[in-house]
Amino acid sequence: MNRPTTSTGLLGDSTARDYSRKLALFNACAAPELRQAIASLALTRGMRILDAGCGTGEALGWLRDAVGDEGSVVGLELAAAHAVAARSSVSAHTLIVQADVLKPPLADAAFDLIWCVNTINHLRDPVIGIERLVSLLRPGGRLALAQSSLLPDMYFAWDSRLERVVNEAVRAYYRGRYRLDERELTAIRSMVGVLRKANMSDVTARTFVIERVAPLSASDQAYLLEAIFQDTWGERLRPYLSDDDYIEVSRLCDPRSPGFALHRPDFHFLQTLTVVVGKP
Repeated sequence: MNRPTTSTGLLGDSTARDYSRKLALFNACAAPELRQAIASLALTRGMRILDAGCGTGEALGWLRDAVGDEGSVVGLELAAAHAVAARSSVSAHTLIVQADVLKPPLADAAFDLIWCVNTINHLRDPVIGIERLVSLLRPGGRLALAQSSLLPDMYFAWDSRLERVVNEAVRAYYRGRYRLDERELTAIRSMVGVLRKANMSDVTARTFVIERVAPLSASDQAYLLEAIFQDTWGERLRPYLSDDDYIEVSRLCDPRSPGFALHRPDFHFLQTLTVVVGKP
């Protein structure tokens, strides 16, 4: 069943793409909120669950804990490197399928719940993606979409003007990198509307806040430094910032700098995680 695909999504996703380190860093940092979100679904033992877009697989174990040995959890992931990482993080009893969520080699009506995090917004047509996933649900099943940063920006307790221009620079970078109009990136904020366009009923939404203050844990520091300061920001933002703003951002993001943000006693960070649930 491990049939790869070469499909490429809206944000450059393909079988060959690998950002497994960034996924693992986010999952380690946001583990308390992700587990709280899973708990809010009131899963029961014996349920069959699909993690669609399972990434590096950390949530598979949390889902497995909820359904027990009587239940089952399957991970579905497009990228080969991510699927390999997921297989290394779960027991041999958890099936990881490398395939496109639009073409899953899975039986229809096989799952009681589909858990899908930071995935639907990567599709060119999210409604079609939801309709395909819904076909995998048993009667009475549910689809749970989770999205980090439903609020469009991360928030840091520093100069609000600098924070604003950095967030604008990030959006400009991604529009240029993927040759997208900003209107093509709205799926990250329209999960309720997308579910209703796909004729889902009993649609509910709940937002969890990933909030961190100094001093930070090792996993929080690693996520913020590597995934945000170095990967999402860093040199790639230089063309989108003034020289003075780039120098100031670099000072905040450099562990060697006396002003390194993660060592500041006033460090305060906010990011959201929104879960929208619906039934066919």
